[in-house]
Amino acid sequence: MIVLGIETSCDECSVAVVEDGTKILSNVIATQSDQHAAYSGVVPEIASRTHTEWIMGVYREALERSGKTRVEIDGIAVTCRPGLSGSLVVGLSFAKGLSLALGVPFVGVDHILAHLYAVQLENAVPYPFLGVLVSGGHTMLAVVKSYDDVEVLGTTIDDACGEAFDKIAKQFDMGYPGGSAIDSLARRGAADAYSFPKPSLHKGDHRYDVSYSGLKTAVVHHLEKYLNAGFEATRENIAAAFEKTAVEILMTRVERAVRDFRFERVVAGGGVAANTYFRSRMLELTGRTGAAVFFPSLKLCTDNAAMVAGIGYHYLREQKHSPDTLDVSARVAVFRGRE
Repeated sequence: MIVLGIETSCDECSVAVVEDGTKILSNVIATQSDQHAAYSGVVPEIASRTHTEWIMGVYREALERSGKTRVEIDGIAVTCRPGLSGSLVVGLSFAKGLSLALGVPFVGVDHILAHLYAVQLENAVPYPFLGVLVSGGHTMLAVVKSYDDVEVLGTTIDDACGEAFDKIAKQFDMGYPGGSAIDSLARRGAADAYSFPKPSLHKGDHRYDVSYSGLKTAVVHHLEKYLNAGFEATRENIAAAFEKTAVEILMTRVERAVRDFRFERVVAGGGVAANTYFRSRMLELTGRTGAAVFFPSLKLCTDNAAMVAGIGYHYLREQKHSPDTLDVSARVAVFRGRE
């Protein structure tokens, strides 16, 4: 089955063609970074307008690169939640129109589930596994039982991990996008230059939750308080120390979940999964716990349509089509938690 995927949940305009849920025939990603760089963050109005201008061209390029024609498309998968409402509407509207024009079914896909599926495009990772989603808008640990069966263990109680990266980068003029800017600067800094605080979430209902509001506040408003003797307050050192603390907050929960539930496999996804330090710390899990760790390639960590088409294949194969009345939702779906 040939599935065309469409992803416009934020500021990446992407269309992909995927065969049978795993074989990527094309995956075109048009980034809007230049449009938002002056604001050090995504401007929703600019994002939705740019999607409107770009999506037809991106669609045509994806078809051309795939070697397929429009009549060979068997179904369409499109991100419908969560994300920026205006951006999501562009992709969903395009998918509905294309579905009608081609006479093929379409299905709306949850962006979070697509990120957790991305690794399957390159590695056939057996279910169940511990899914670790870390992106600009979401941070979540979950038992992933199948492509659409997710049981949440923990999430952020305030800011997402990637959001904290972006705000620290903006505060200290480190560059945009913030995640990649901090990654680059941190490689030239000293992670021990600062001793930033970590949240005390280790009991009861918060055993697998994370929090980044306190870390963000400490770095932005009380930076000098945490500088260690013998180090300078450089952007490189701030980036390295912040990155280490942010990742360690998450890794404590990840390793706790692996040991508590004896997971044999751990899968990471989302934009922060491309971070150099995070990937190295995750890979160390194998030596400490025996769990195998899997990542998507760097291109599949960011928002992309291949993961949407990949997971969409399974819905379409099971004839779980979406109605023409499907609408977008900016909010994260309420996944089933532990009882």
